[in-house]
Amino acid sequence: MNVIDVQSILNELFEEELTNDRDRHIIFWYDEAAEFIDEVDKLELDGVRILKFSAHNLFATKYELEVNDLTSHFLLYTNSQKPAPREDWLFNLYKLGSEFTADKITIFMRKLGLEDDRLRPVFMEYGQFFNSNARFESFRKYPVDVYTEESIDLNVLSVLTRSRINTMDEILKALFASEQSGEYEAWKMIKKFGNEEKFWALVEKYYGYTLEEKSLQSLLTFFMMTYVTEQNVDINYPKTWTEFVSPRPTNAIVFMNQWMNHRKDRLIFNALSDQISHLSKIEMHIKEWDIHELSAFDAFRIFDERIIEFIADQLTNKVGHYEDYEELIMKRRKKHWYPEYKDEYEALMQAAIFFELVDKLDQFIPEEQATTIFHSYVNTYYKLDTYYRKFYIAYDNLTAKEPLRNVRELLESTYTNWFVQELAIKWVSGLERAGDSWFLPQIKKQSDFYDEWVKSYVDNDQRVFVIISDALRFEVAKELMETLNSERKASTELTAVQGVLPSYTALGMASLLPHKSLTISNDGEVFVDGIRASSTKNRNTILQKYETESVAFTFEELSAMGRASLREACSGLKVVYIYHNAIDAIGDNPATERDVFSSTENAMNDISVLINRLVNNLSASNILITADHGFVYQRDKLNISQLTSKQTEDSIITNRRFILSEKNNQMEGTLSYRMDEMLQDEQIKYVTVPKGANRFQVQGSGANFVHGGAMLQEIVIPVITFKNDRSKSNRHVVRHVDVKLTSPTRKITSEEMYVEFFQTSAIEEKTLPLHLRAYFVDEDGDDISNECRIIADSKADEAYERTWKERFIFKSISYDRTKNYYLILEDENGAIYERYPFTIDIIPIV
Repeated sequence: MNVIDVQSILNELFEEELTNDRDRHIIFWYDEAAEFIDEVDKLELDGVRILKFSAHNLFATKYELEVNDLTSHFLLYTNSQKPAPREDWLFNLYKLGSEFTADKITIFMRKLGLEDDRLRPVFMEYGQFFNSNARFESFRKYPVDVYTEESIDLNVLSVLTRSRINTMDEILKALFASEQSGEYEAWKMIKKFGNEEKFWALVEKYYGYTLEEKSLQSLLTFFMMTYVTEQNVDINYPKTWTEFVSPRPTNAIVFMNQWMNHRKDRLIFNALSDQISHLSKIEMHIKEWDIHELSAFDAFRIFDERIIEFIADQLTNKVGHYEDYEELIMKRRKKHWYPEYKDEYEALMQAAIFFELVDKLDQFIPEEQATTIFHSYVNTYYKLDTYYRKFYIAYDNLTAKEPLRNVRELLESTYTNWFVQELAIKWVSGLERAGDSWFLPQIKKQSDFYDEWVKSYVDNDQRVFVIISDALRFEVAKELMETLNSERKASTELTAVQGVLPSYTALGMASLLPHKSLTISNDGEVFVDGIRASSTKNRNTILQKYETESVAFTFEELSAMGRASLREACSGLKVVYIYHNAIDAIGDNPATERDVFSSTENAMNDISVLINRLVNNLSASNILITADHGFVYQRDKLNISQLTSKQTEDSIITNRRFILSEKNNQMEGTLSYRMDEMLQDEQIKYVTVPKGANRFQVQGSGANFVHGGAMLQEIVIPVITFKNDRSKSNRHVVRHVDVKLTSPTRKITSEEMYVEFFQTSAIEEKTLPLHLRAYFVDEDGDDISNECRIIADSKADEAYERTWKERFIFKSISYDRTKNYYLILEDENGAIYERYPFTIDIIPIV
């Protein structure tokens, strides 16, 4: 080492932060071979005094440091041997300082606090590695309790792979990440500055990898095959997999589990998993495996693709084991690849429960009175609209639609050609038997909305907010109500009322206002008590005729207001109408009607956010949510049989779903009603609608999303009564279910253990599912097991049906039977839900 190097190292040492209450650096340099005796005087060390000492000036040196100069930094150089402590006059100063040697390895060891040179040969093996101060600084940042040959090896590998933690698991994750990037930088660094043989020795020690031809690709295969074969021990795996299965699998299994479940690393794993799947021809090997055997696996995406293909084929072929498919999908939620196939599974789940309900109805809707069919729709039939809608929401998210294309075609055909048609036939038959009146007995009317719901709040001097969402049909409102129930301490009630006919925006919106008369002019404009009702400004005027302390806003107007502006705008008001248009705005536009189902999601989110604002910013207690009309929608293009010819003259309005006229147009395939029970016009008007879901033949596109007719999907109008609960009562408090550990033993004696859990109550209104991560840690919080996902969402009444077991695999390491280890249950936000102490008495397999 030359004098420049020596000077550089010494400057670094003198610039280091002072510790242990020391106020200056005192560095001893014992240069027994006198290699640098002439160079010492050439050193330039800022702020440092250099003194040469020998046996002849020990007292003078001691006096200088202890009496004359108590503040300066000192370099004390001697070309003599370091004396024994008993014979050292300067030993008290030596204890206050540190020792320098021109040997860089020794310097680094001393910086690490290693006075014993027994590990020197290990450090010397990594001479090239420690030739860099930057690498050394990275090396010593990793926490080490006691330096051993293995801990040195691990730290070196951690630096070279840029691992987050100095463990073999994290080193491998970092190494595989480098491989996946295609740069191979980490392995190049190990070959250049590390020791390949030591790396492979550690891999063998930790995971049992002993393949003669070693490579990172075979190591990846080894991990994945070990993990796969462990998931089901009863399968006869291909012989070619045998050499890639660890004889001591626990550490490999835990490593794989933690790697797959890591939020960032899982994407790296996915890419490498696809590579190994392709190279190992996994798809070919699993062709004959039973689907229920496949349900246990999750290392390769092909398992999910096979399960998806199986369920799709079963549904398409109408096999009918719906509960099996649903259970299979529920199991896959806890597997690694579920997020990548969430939309496929969701679409299949909605299709399965759709066909299951169709089968329960025996593909038959009975002939009943119109009022009975109305209630049957509200109680049961609406669900088929929901499943149909939710299927398409998931299906439209798919990048690759081909695997589910046949399911879609069957579901579309069943929905349009059976359900909608069958419902239409029975509903129309019921309407025809009901007589000439549109409104049915014992069913509340949309036109009575203000008197039936709003006025009671006004009469009792209470404030009420009314949210009118355009085309929020009943089945969407049902889902919205369930969402609101799960979000706030509040009560909700959903009532179905019969809408006006024709079921279109102008008349529906007008009927929700207070009124004495509704009229339609010859140019098709709707008037409330003589006031045009087509603008928010005019609706505001109409409201204030009946209640002066009232106002009408659009959703956009309120959304643009800050908290202060919102409070000011609503101050002193009793009735606030809010007009929201998310569904109809998309559905009524031919260019976007295909997106109508996704717009229902946006609408529900808008309303939920709005309600939170009203409650939080205005202390709103009473909120009503309703709609002007519903809608009919089908995905596929209409065929000729779904179109009805129109033969009318002098109509006021001609629409795909209705004709408004002053003449009674009795046309084949239509229903016609006098409107004098809805309108107070001097001249009687008539509304004519196609029977069922047919559309009148009208030029142009946009026939899939329609409203205005008499189908139940159009005229069953929801009214949600939302009441925020500010009382101290727990009645409407939203809670998650509880999950408890029920296994009686708290001692682990095997590297594999099943632990029993219990969901304490069933999922019901105001009781929500709970998602947890379960894993074991030591007292320092380091993971020692695989991670299990817990989804507690059972609706079963019987306790035994809400009890299940999770399988834990423990690392093959040394455990202290006198210490505590902990089972951690962690919620979705990373907070500790429960922490159970365990003892572990396992003898690791070496």
